[in-house]
Amino acid sequence: MNFALILLILLLISGAIWAADAFILRKRRPEGAKDPWWVEYGASFFPVILVVFLLRSFLVEPFKIPSGSMIPTLQVGDFILVNKYTYGIRLPVANWKIIDVNSPQRGDVMVFRYPEDPSLDYIKRVVGVPGDRITYQNKKLTINGEPVPTTKVEDYLHPERLYYSRQYTEKLGETEHRTLNDEDAPPFVPGPVQFPNRQNCSYNSAGVTCTVPPGHYFVMGDNRDNSRDSRFWGFVPEQNIVGKAFFIWLNFSDFKRIGSFR
Repeated sequence: MNFALILLILLLISGAIWAADAFILRKRRPEGAKDPWWVEYGASFFPVILVVFLLRSFLVEPFKIPSGSMIPTLQVGDFILVNKYTYGIRLPVANWKIIDVNSPQRGDVMVFRYPEDPSLDYIKRVVGVPGDRITYQNKKLTINGEPVPTTKVEDYLHPERLYYSRQYTEKLGETEHRTLNDEDAPPFVPGPVQFPNRQNCSYNSAGVTCTVPPGHYFVMGDNRDNSRDSRFWGFVPEQNIVGKAFFIWLNFSDFKRIGSFR
């Protein structure tokens, strides 16, 4: 379901009713006559829908974390806010950029339209920007020949499944965050699909190496062995970007999680 498209349709319908009433119908009604129900509801909903549409399209958009691919940074059930203008102002629904502001940086947590099905929104961490050579071999990340700084910390306990993953702190650019690896998971990428620019990637028993093409980004989940990301389905085109995730505003299971994150 394309909520943005539904909201736009409601805005156009309610706006048309409001305009018709304000400039035509109201002048034709007898003085003191009650507004028809469809005029009353349509015109009254218009300003509310307009405010919601503008906020959601150009400022912030809510998003719910549907999977564990970003654990430990984001948990299943986190409700987050996505900054819609950080990476440029885009037309609603069409998602065409009309004003360029900033570009995604390594370490950003980014929401984007899934390349294989643009009706779905995905969330991952930006690992590679255009021109980067990304190597993920034996579960170690290297960018442009430089190993990404990592430090082993205490193992992470998955409370819902009662097992431990190895946990590390990782620094991408100016952003430090935590990642997980499962000791028993193989290092190779199982079943990568045929995606655009796949010739930029080479796979072997130890993992994958990719060169990010112009206008694209390489993204990965922080839960490295439990995330289907650019290793599997390729690069994120610039036109698929939705915005930068920056704040957890609700989690019904743990109110302490409310706040900003990296």
